[in-house]
Amino acid sequence: MTQKILAAHAGLEKVEAGQLILASLDRVLGNDITSPVAIKEFSRLGYTEVYDKDKVTMVMDHFAPNKDIKAAVQCKMCRDFCAEKGVTHFYDVGKMGIEHALLPEEGLVVSGDVVIGADSHTCTYGALGAFSTGVGSTDMACGMAIGKAWFKVPSAIKFVLKGKLRPYVSGKDLILHIIGKIGVDGALYKSMEFTGEGVSSLSVTDRLTVCNMAIEAGAKNGIFEVDSKTLEYIKEHSDRKPVVYKADPDAVYDEVIEIDLGAIRSTVAFPHLPSNTKEIDDVGDIKIDQVVIGSCTNGYYRDIKEAAEILRGRHVADGVRAIIIPATQKIYLRAVEEGLVKVFIEAGCVVSTPTCGPCLGGHMGVLAPGEKAVSTTNRNFVGRMGSTDSEVYLASPAVAAASAVLGKIAGPASLGL
Repeated sequence: MTQKILAAHAGLEKVEAGQLILASLDRVLGNDITSPVAIKEFSRLGYTEVYDKDKVTMVMDHFAPNKDIKAAVQCKMCRDFCAEKGVTHFYDVGKMGIEHALLPEEGLVVSGDVVIGADSHTCTYGALGAFSTGVGSTDMACGMAIGKAWFKVPSAIKFVLKGKLRPYVSGKDLILHIIGKIGVDGALYKSMEFTGEGVSSLSVTDRLTVCNMAIEAGAKNGIFEVDSKTLEYIKEHSDRKPVVYKADPDAVYDEVIEIDLGAIRSTVAFPHLPSNTKEIDDVGDIKIDQVVIGSCTNGYYRDIKEAAEILRGRHVADGVRAIIIPATQKIYLRAVEEGLVKVFIEAGCVVSTPTCGPCLGGHMGVLAPGEKAVSTTNRNFVGRMGSTDSEVYLASPAVAAASAVLGKIAGPASLGL
């Protein structure tokens, strides 16, 4: 799938793994951390206009609303650049969301697109059958200037999904299971391609979560085979026509891995790698100080709703701080309208405006030395959410919500669910 998309955007009949190509871009993305570097490089290169005002996108999400003066300066630089260049898709406070949840919601990515973003989790959009990958700020600058980027064509691993997930088991558990199986470098600079009859049982939210964390296995990108759910989602959110690419029956893969979705259990990644996984029954007794439910990985409406269902009529354990972060304004508003925010507040949680916030140790939940957190985010490296002496355990929204209630890492079954 990936090779076909790249060939089409490079104007070639076909490409092979390892080949260097120059491909046209359908979207160039940056945020409030990476865009200022790209803007400076863009100016240094002598460009005065972006290649397409509708295809450059900047989202203020990492330290927004501004947490300090430096963050304010960063956002102002982006704001001024987009106003000067006439960039149509600039998302600031009040309009913004977490970038990788916002772009699909706004219909800015469809099947068959090639997307680069100066953020490693740009691989999220493979859930919609697009080739999307993270790049450095210099590549973003060149992309904004000429609408092209160079790539080394990746080889691929084929994941054949069978069956369907159990209740309270989600795409987060699936991708943690995979990373635990193949390691953080198990798909190094490869395309993780997901196919098989089990794909149809996964929601678009599940797929977004899986592709989001492809980078945590070292992958260049993750991509799902396009089906009716994909096309229905795109039709609901975008007026653009998707282009569907399917792998040939005789396509060459480095490896083929079959996965029985029904065999997946709630999975937790222990410090300090996403590959350091254990199934929920093997976790042991680990008391926690904080729970974060949100991020570009698990801040979708379905995630928020599942957490609320578990927290409804229950209360966060004494000594635990529970932070809920809807990924976009629309998700936040829907949570308000459907009474989910009320459920969270009555349960003793706080609800934040959309932001990356604590995921990268930014704000809204930084950890002190010795503290432990269960988080639905995507990385648990040393110091990722604050002190280098803190610990982050990655988990699904269901596990995070149950853990908040019990004050220790636990699954919904511990609550009788």
